[in-house]
Amino acid sequence: MPFPFYQQLNAMDCGPTCLRMVAKYYGRHYTTDTLRQKTGYGKQGVSLLGISETAEKIGFRTRGVHLSYHKLQQAPAPAILHWDQNHFVVLVSCSSKGVKIADPARGIVSYTPAEFLHFWASSKNAQREDTGTALLLEPTPTFFAQAGEKEEKLSWSVVTQYLRPNSGKLSQVFLSLFVTSVLSLIFPFLSQSMVDTGINTGNLEYITIVLFAQLMLTFSNTVVGFIRSRLQLRISNHMNISILSDFWIKLTRLPVSYFDRHHTGDILQRIGDNKQIQGFLTGSAISTLFSLLNFFVYAIILSYFNVQLFLLFCAGNLLYFCWIRLFLRFRRKLNYAVFHVASKENNATLQLIQGMQEIRLNNAEKLKRWEWENIQATIFKINFKGLNYGQVQAAGALFINQGKDILISFMVARMVVDGQLTFGAMLAVQYIIGQLGGPVNDFISLVQSFQDARISMERLNEIHMLEDEEPADKTFVNHLSGSKNISISNLTFAYPGAGNDPVLENIDLHIPEGKVTAIVGVSGSGKTTLLKLLLKIYEQYDGEIKIGKHQQTNGEGVHFRYVSPSYWRRQCGAVLQDGYIFNDTIARNIAVGDEFIDHERLLHSCNIANILPFIESLPNSFNTQLGADGIGVSQGQRQRLLIARAIYKDPQYLFFDEATNALDANNEREIVDKLEEFFEGRTVIVVAHRLSTVKNADKIVVLHEGRIAEEGTHQQLTLLKGRYYELVKNQLELGA
Repeated sequence: MPFPFYQQLNAMDCGPTCLRMVAKYYGRHYTTDTLRQKTGYGKQGVSLLGISETAEKIGFRTRGVHLSYHKLQQAPAPAILHWDQNHFVVLVSCSSKGVKIADPARGIVSYTPAEFLHFWASSKNAQREDTGTALLLEPTPTFFAQAGEKEEKLSWSVVTQYLRPNSGKLSQVFLSLFVTSVLSLIFPFLSQSMVDTGINTGNLEYITIVLFAQLMLTFSNTVVGFIRSRLQLRISNHMNISILSDFWIKLTRLPVSYFDRHHTGDILQRIGDNKQIQGFLTGSAISTLFSLLNFFVYAIILSYFNVQLFLLFCAGNLLYFCWIRLFLRFRRKLNYAVFHVASKENNATLQLIQGMQEIRLNNAEKLKRWEWENIQATIFKINFKGLNYGQVQAAGALFINQGKDILISFMVARMVVDGQLTFGAMLAVQYIIGQLGGPVNDFISLVQSFQDARISMERLNEIHMLEDEEPADKTFVNHLSGSKNISISNLTFAYPGAGNDPVLENIDLHIPEGKVTAIVGVSGSGKTTLLKLLLKIYEQYDGEIKIGKHQQTNGEGVHFRYVSPSYWRRQCGAVLQDGYIFNDTIARNIAVGDEFIDHERLLHSCNIANILPFIESLPNSFNTQLGADGIGVSQGQRQRLLIARAIYKDPQYLFFDEATNALDANNEREIVDKLEEFFEGRTVIVVAHRLSTVKNADKIVVLHEGRIAEEGTHQQLTLLKGRYYELVKNQLELGA
């Protein structure tokens, strides 16, 4: 029985994919996404400890070991190996002669012991033997007691549904292809008739009529081809917009934390996957369908002329197809390799462009350029390998095709000499064979395109199968009435990943409605994390968060998990440290969610954020373009724009994370004074280090190492002379 192999779908997916293969080997199916979530997958991938903990959750007994090649031969397989210091693979078998591994990025690969040690060994033991790291896995009764997950078959329904709205245009395309096919069938008989009847009898008038008929057929085919090309372009454009639009809709429905875990390059590559599938459905699939129809019709006509020629042609093409089939698995591996390295190239290119200022300031030009060049070297190696396979494939295919054609030409010539075929029939047969070659090549291209499209479909299905942030089969609270206090009980949160300590631990906190609550603490104490939990960016937490009171809960607060994320965010305005400035006008950067801008509210929000004088000093005022194609703004101006954006929403809840740390004292004082008036009647949570930002808060919460150390007003905490006192004494010179 062959070892079950799965290809990793993302650049950092190797760990969960390896565990998926081992689980399938023992008879249980799990999706990559399920294992990814359990292992604490992030942009940096997963650790061996994370894989081990996840394996034990699904019923394996695991043991992480550091051992020599000799000991590895005695270890139970399959096992997971730490490979090349930055990757995970599955050990399928190991002997003194060689090693077979399942590499989720490359496929099933065999190595000699020396080659294997080059990638696996990371140190030497006391006996000076090369040693490497492995995770040994053995299934327990618990593993077999669990049912695993239902294995979903690859579904094309996600994209084939886009063909239905274009059924009318598709029918016209099919009709044009059918007309073209029928017209093409007349050509061999016209050629035969011209030679056997016109040339042999010397009837120049008949020859002229036949040639004129061929000219008109060619003209008709050309006109029909023009019409078909335009129809296909319309269908293609419509499908491209629909598929990509729905892809973006799906992305916007995923949990916000998804984008914390995945590389930008992976997401960009999936846009290419959408186009690959669209091209397959509207291009090669349709044309090849009628090419095959032509093939069968021309095959019947060839059989009519001579059955032996037909059988020889079929035998040659069967050999040609088998030869091409040999290379499909290599193309599949290369496709995945290109996907992953292209993802890395996208990330490296974006990093070079977006981080150029930091690169130059830190004299990292050469290092970052070398990183990019190393990726280009990898791309060259993959392309060179692809060229090698392509040349061998093309050379073999050419030899088979030319050999077949020469043999058929010899047989046809012999039949003419023997009187079995007329000279006109020979020309007709040669024409038919030429027409048969096109469909065969189209079919081969279709097989290769289908393989590429199928790989793209696997990657796209992974996105479309992910659960939305608000699944349709779940009911969420979309209205909050009465009190809007926020109550937090025994809240604990740790970032995904094995061995990560809790960032927040046993937090009990009451955030009163209509008041300003300030959260302070040293860096790394969990302030921003708490804010992101309250914005529903992270939802994997222990404990309870409740919002106010609700009639459906008999006066109890509504569990935060049951509140609709989209509804909640409509009630919230947020200024985070990594707030984004769009490549758009100032007005559109502030009124991000409005199609029609309320100019009175726009002016009011800019006035409170103290950025109105700066905007009015610009030549184009609110229509000034920002971002990559417009002017740049300073960090202080950027923060004020983000504050204006939050105020423009006119929210019930406001979350500020170091919203004024880039402002000078005068700007900060003016903004804070104006904000105090705006804060009236709103629930505000402010994370800050500056005393000037928090001293007037109704309640100050001091976080230390993920726990609440102190609570109270500025005066109460100052008199207490605890951690808050330590944080602000330098600003106030309290200890002098």
